Amino acid sequence: MAPRRPRKRRRIPDSSAMPVGAVDADALLSLPQEVLDEILARLDLRDAVRTSALCRAWRCRWETLPSIDIYIRSGKQALWTVDCVLPRCSGHVQRFHVSLDELSARRLDDWLLVLSRRGGVEDLYLRPEPPYEFVSLHSTVFSWRRLISVDLFACHIPPLRPDFEGFPVLKVLSLVNVNFQQNGEYQLEEIIETSPLLEKLILSEVDIGGDDFIEWKIRAPNLRHITICSSIDYGWNFAELPCLHSAVINLWEYVGNRDFAKFLVGLVQVRELSLYMFYAPVNGINILETLPCTFDNLKSLKLFMDFCELPSILSVFCLLKSMPNLEELKIKIYNGEVQEIELNGEFLNAQWADGMCANLEILEMTGINWLPNEISFMKLILSKARLLRTLCISHHDDCSVSHVDPLHELVTCGKASAQAQVLFKGAAENH
Repeated sequence: MAPRRPRKRRRIPDSSAMPVGAVDADALLSLPQEVLDEILARLDLRDAVRTSALCRAWRCRWETLPSIDIYIRSGKQALWTVDCVLPRCSGHVQRFHVSLDELSARRLDDWLLVLSRRGGVEDLYLRPEPPYEFVSLHSTVFSWRRLISVDLFACHIPPLRPDFEGFPVLKVLSLVNVNFQQNGEYQLEEIIETSPLLEKLILSEVDIGGDDFIEWKIRAPNLRHITICSSIDYGWNFAELPCLHSAVINLWEYVGNRDFAKFLVGLVQVRELSLYMFYAPVNGINILETLPCTFDNLKSLKLFMDFCELPSILSVFCLLKSMPNLEELKIKIYNGEVQEIELNGEFLNAQWADGMCANLEILEMTGINWLPNEISFMKLILSKARLLRTLCISHHDDCSVSHVDPLHELVTCGKASAQAQVLFKGAAENH
């Protein structure tokens, strides 16, 4: 009888010797459902779809996410992302950011309609890629009640739907280079007024059809920031904005065609103000002579201006008289190569008023050309501002005047503040 072969001892599999992918998949499957959803939610949509390759249990897990974000640049890959992935996801689309090329622009209406059937999105971003052509926004967007942020560029805005009830949770509205149809100012006023939680409003190069515009008001009780940039006066004014923190105002035609002082009154609560005022005044009229209010909350003022024109310089003094608690003044000079009129220290000193710049700590002059008006103004501030800590100067990048003598004049002139320092930073383009 042949001897019995000894049995081979059966080895118990060691988890350390198992394929890495299998161990990882098992570890993932052992996590709570909410943790798995959080992991997938943090991935780019494309990467979330690729998790299907981990194991059979993960093959369709991304389809059950409670919410997804869609970011699309351009090309056929973008079309696949929306056309194939969007119908398979049962969850809410939280963010829909699309950079539109010719192909995706044709499909935009279909995508917006699909999103509407799911109640819309919270964050909408639409921007054609350069060289861009305007795209038309589907009116179904006006039914999206969950919108929190809207950022539109180069879009045609359709009329409001008859059933439009507003955007109850909208906080950010950015309209850049968009077109409204005739009487669009009524529409814009209604959109803003029916967004009670609006905190940030950007209206830049908005175009409204027609020639005659009514005066209307921006009513936004929770607004914290506003930007208005326009070459045309569309009749906008401000209702009371009690929460306003910062504003950027660049309105070309307000220089001569409207009561700019009255317009600024609506910004009286602002803490940080950037004001573009370098356009030539109409008929030589000073755009600001007096302000009927005091900007008690204003701490920071940034001016973009022409320091060679008398009306512009007088406007600076008008502003400073009405801003008693100003701490930081920044002046960016444009078109300042030719000085039309020289304003000496005696003339500028006559514009000074009690309490002006009483709390000023920083003066920054950018893009100067070392012209007498600029130097006289800086010397005046140095001699009057008792709390001034810093005068920061940078000249225009094409300035041909030597800075040595005028800079020495500023450093050695009389100063009201013993701690005031004069800092020269060279050419403006580097700062």
